[in-house]
Amino acid sequence: MNLSPRIQFLIKNGLKGFVWLLIILGAYFLFKEFVISRTPDAWMDKIYAQPLLVYLVYCFSEFFFGIIPPELFMIWAINKDTIAHYFINLAFFATVSYFMGYLTFLIGRFFYKRDGLKRFRNTLLKEQWPLLKKYGLFLIIVAALTPLPWAAISLLVGSAGYPSKRYLKYALFRFLRFAIYGYIIFQTHII
Repeated sequence: MNLSPRIQFLIKNGLKGFVWLLIILGAYFLFKEFVISRTPDAWMDKIYAQPLLVYLVYCFSEFFFGIIPPELFMIWAINKDTIAHYFINLAFFATVSYFMGYLTFLIGRFFYKRDGLKRFRNTLLKEQWPLLKKYGLFLIIVAALTPLPWAAISLLVGSAGYPSKRYLKYALFRFLRFAIYGYIIFQTHII
């Protein structure tokens, strides 16, 4: 069966996303087993005592190109309180990610047709720009579902002058990513 380049791109990056999720979960379980389990109060009390700080760090990370993977915040949320609290946090994380992506999209739109953008695009976003030209709005879906930098892709798409309504429609796939990854993290912590 011959798959289109767009589907191949989606599958390739989807597999990378799941590999990264497995690496993050593996690192977390190792950290939990060898560090946290030996001094659990010292680690957990510091982190869980300041949820507002965790939420602010998450918002900052989502705005600045996903510095910290959202899966780490999902792991934090599942260990924090009840299952209902986890799903509320998961919805919060997905919504923040969606809107931070839209905020960076709007920043990109601001720079659309400005001379400074060319210099910015050629230095910071040189790897993503050819992908946008090749895959167009399909890139939004792939970035929403995979570890491609969501905010950077959103900024790039905005800077290319894509319409807001189309961006917002395709960006809804971000919620699907959080649902899938959140479910996987939930299942790994029930056992």
